[in-house]
Amino acid sequence: MKAIIKFFLVAILISAVFSCKKNQIGGKAKITGMVLHHNKPIPNAYVYIKYNSTEFPGDDYTLYDTYVQADAGGNYSISFYKGSYFLYASGLDMEIPAPYIVKGGLSVSIRNKEHLTKDIAVTEN
Repeated sequence: MKAIIKFFLVAILISAVFSCKKNQIGGKAKITGMVLHHNKPIPNAYVYIKYNSTEFPGDDYTLYDTYVQADAGGNYSISFYKGSYFLYASGLDMEIPAPYIVKGGLSVSIRNKEHLTKDIAVTEN
């Protein structure tokens, strides 16, 4: 009987740990904004997202947990659960010299059901 009780207690503990939805996309909090280079929208830029991070993890895209793509007007929108995230944007500005790449990022902390507007300023290399 004690073994059954221990089993259920362990199962409940494991369930509680894995049901916490912190530091991931998909919640009721939301961040919207634009990817901008010198106040000019960068169309179709990628916004890479690193969970549970307040510092720049680097520009290797494999270091990030997921991404979204901005629309043709440079606008992005992401639904989150509460937590800390690092957002890193990369795109092309065809009005600068080749290779046309612009990138930059910012750290964001968000609470439950909070809606933030955060533009991501990008610069050339």
